[in-house]
Parts: sequence; structure tokens; C-alpha cells
Amino acid sequence: MVVKSSTTKKQQNDKAYFRADNIVIYKDDILKFNTLPNNYVDLIITSPPYNVDIHYNSHVDNLTYDDYLEFTQKWIKKCFDLAKKEGRFLLNIPLDKNKGGQKSVGADITKIAKDVGWKYHSTIIWNEGNISRRTAWGSYMSASAPYIIAPVELILILYKDSWKKTGGSRKNDITKQEFMDWTSGVWTFPGQSKKGAGGHPVPFPIELPKRCIKLFSFIDDMVLDPFLGSGSTLIASYLNNRKGIGIDIDKEYCDIAIRRLQQEAKINQPSLIK
Repeated sequence: MVVKSSTTKKQQNDKAYFRADNIVIYKDDILKFNTLPNNYVDLIITSPPYNVDIHYNSHVDNLTYDDYLEFTQKWIKKCFDLAKKEGRFLLNIPLDKNKGGQKSVGADITKIAKDVGWKYHSTIIWNEGNISRRTAWGSYMSASAPYIIAPVELILILYKDSWKKTGGSRKNDITKQEFMDWTSGVWTFPGQSKKGAGGHPVPFPIELPKRCIKLFSFIDDMVLDPFLGSGSTLIASYLNNRKGIGIDIDKEYCDIAIRRLQQEAKINQPSLIK
């Protein structure tokens, strides 16, 4: 349970929904968000809505594909503006989708990001191994029109201006074994259950942002998740000595993230900022 406490005058003027120990949560729409200055964050890690009719509280997840790509272009441009020149962008998206027709989601979003100005570095294949989610086979046991479904997701690795990182603390905390394992282009670990993430409909596991944070940022860097959801990115940021900013349009999801920060990261200040 989140404990509410009195706020100072400074907190009352603060647009943050929650603030404690280098972690800040904003209950806001990333497309309308104007609290942070441009060229501010070192690393962006997120998994946006997939547009597969997930029942979010505050987001319509069944747009036409053209409308979805337009929405994608707008929020990716917002992230581009918020990133420092040496900023990096780790984007967890589907490889493709078949609900509502076959769509090359990964390829289309990669092109959008490059058109916005992000430079492409590489792609990690996340082998989540969850083939049980498939609901369509096409022409079952027939060459007529079978569906091909890969039980993997992508983590696009993008950067703004320069790939070589020269700013920040330049303090690393990655081990030799982690570096050797994680620089492989295929990551295999399970997804996150809804129950284990406070009931959020599509959480990702803390393991995903933890690897991205330790591999692509220095200690004390600023990490942003513009679709905070259940808070996994902020938990990984806090536990690995980074500063974390999360944005989510939905109050319930912000509260889930706060509870998880308190319970799983043992963050010190148990308060909501009103």
C-alpha cells in the first residue's frame, strides 16, 4: 500500500506525481509532456503499446495501422528531442504482428525512427519463448495460407548523434561475464507475469532494462521510460545506481510502479506527490 504524506510547498509546485531518491514519475501523456528540457536524458528504454487490442486503462490499442504509425512517429520524435547528443534509445517492439493482418512492425518502426533522426546501431533478439500466446495458424497443416509466428521480440539499439559515449561519470558496473553474455545479439530469458507486476496487462521483466542500463549507460546517468507501465525500468535504474524518470498517462499504472519501487527496490520515501 502506498502511504500518503504531507507535501512541502516546493513539492506542491512540482509537476511530478512521485519523487524519491533520484526517481521521478510523471502522470502525463508523452505527446503533451513539456516538463523536461530538450537534450536532457542519457538513455531511453521503453516498450510502447503494440496496437494489438490490449485492454489498457487509458490508451486505445486498436488504432488503424496508419494511425498507429503516426502515433509512433510523434512519440519517437519527442524522445529524440529529450535525448542528449550522445543519447541512446533501446526500444522493445514486436518483430511483426498478424492480428488485423500481417504487419512488419519492427521494420516499419525502425524506418520511422531513422526518419526522425535516430541513427541505427544494431538489434537484439529477445527470445522470450512464449509461443503459447499464438492464436492463429492460418491454413492449419496446409500450404494454402499458413501463418509464421516467431516467439521473439526486438530491442532496437539507436543513438542520436555519436555512438561513442564520452560524457557522464564514465563509471561502469558491468561484470566481465555480463559483458560477454549480453553483447551477444540474442537474449534468452522469460517474460513477466501480470500478477508479478501488480496486474499491469503487458509488463516487461526487470531483466530487460537491467541489461540495457548496465551495457549502455554509466553510473549516475539519466534513464527515461516514456511508457512507464508497471515500473520495471525505474526499478532497474534505482537498483543499478542510475537516475530514473518515468512517464505514464494512467494513474493506476503510476501507482503500480510506485508500489513496486517500494516493495522490490525498497525505495526510501513512501509518498505520492499531489
